[in-house]
Amino acid sequence: MSVDAILARLLALHPRVIDLSLGRIRRLLDQLGRPHEALPPVFHVTGTNGKGSTCAYLRAALEASGRRVHVFTSPHLVRFNERIRLAGALISDDALVALLEEVEGVNAGEPITFFEIVGAAAFLAFARTPADALVLEVGMGGRLDATNVVARPAASIITPVSLDHMAFLGDTVPAIAREKAGILKPGCPGIIGPQTTDALAVIERHAAAVGAPLLCFGRDWTVAPTADGLRYEGPRWRLDLPPPGLLGRHQYDNAGGAIAALEAFDPGLDPAALAAGIAGVEWPARLQRLRQGPLAAALPAGSELWLDGGHNVACAEAVAAELARWPAMPTHLVFAMLDNRDPKAFLAVLAPLAASLEAVTIPGEHKSWSAADAAAAAQAVGIPAVAAPDLASALAGIAARSGGKPVRVLICGSLYLAGVVLAANG
Repeated sequence: MSVDAILARLLALHPRVIDLSLGRIRRLLDQLGRPHEALPPVFHVTGTNGKGSTCAYLRAALEASGRRVHVFTSPHLVRFNERIRLAGALISDDALVALLEEVEGVNAGEPITFFEIVGAAAFLAFARTPADALVLEVGMGGRLDATNVVARPAASIITPVSLDHMAFLGDTVPAIAREKAGILKPGCPGIIGPQTTDALAVIERHAAAVGAPLLCFGRDWTVAPTADGLRYEGPRWRLDLPPPGLLGRHQYDNAGGAIAALEAFDPGLDPAALAAGIAGVEWPARLQRLRQGPLAAALPAGSELWLDGGHNVACAEAVAAELARWPAMPTHLVFAMLDNRDPKAFLAVLAPLAASLEAVTIPGEHKSWSAADAAAAAQAVGIPAVAAPDLASALAGIAARSGGKPVRVLICGSLYLAGVVLAANG
């Protein structure tokens, strides 16, 4: 059976209904022999923004130091296999199919969610394949997320908390911070990235209640740009490193959180490995420039095509801050978003920078805003916008309006759209 076939079957058996709970995953892991108790040291990462980038920095630095690293992230961009990386390599199709079938069989039709099935399969793979570390990204929230079954992580990392997934996590930043703080464990270091005052207060109260020692940004560690790189200062380390390999001022904070976690884990880690990892990190669809491919070729000579998968206001603010620093060039947006997001709030942040917007519907995603509704949201915040039938038409429309002059195009609004873009651009 192919990966696509078994995933389609599992999605039909276990609809994509988010139901945050630990009871089902614990029951299934018990039936599978408790693989979550046979893992290498775990770096457990949650937060609202920066989780994926922080995971990428952790993996890059650990691998640069010669360690074999498992990684679990979601969602994927192009191939489902991206979610499970075994000792440095994406899981193979055959291994993924075998694991999913094994877990499905053991579950024997009991209530379960799709994410829990996948998580249990990942834990089995990680327990059976030797490695030196596991970078484990929370799917949603933290307290009741299916990844929150590791009793003693090497470090629990909370990146900046802001408003997102409010239907499931709460409608205030403190409420969401409480859910994120649920990954903190007794006696295990918690690495806390930059937070609002109210979010930090909630995290600190929960840490005190469970006995988790905290290392907080601005108090226990700091990170800042320098003229030629990054300066990190922590309990033991004083490091001057190259600039992060991912663009944006926010990436200094993401890199700093990863460095703080590695400092707590192994103070003897070679600074050269840290430097190589921070500078050489790769993480697609985070202010990624697409320099080649059919989509890039559709624009006038000298143009820039950028891709970012951020989907909430904080992401838009980070992107806008970076774009404002770049040399002036007419900037046009290609935009799509899932219908559980707020397109007006997102686009209002980018409106001062946008000359126009082409709205599309995310191909194959039934929860996408229609192109017409997305265009209307853009118009409501003052961006000249039209609906386009597809990506190629959107880029052709921008190219036609440019009169042959170079333009900057940012494709944004959804990681699901980003995956489509990467696949279409080769």
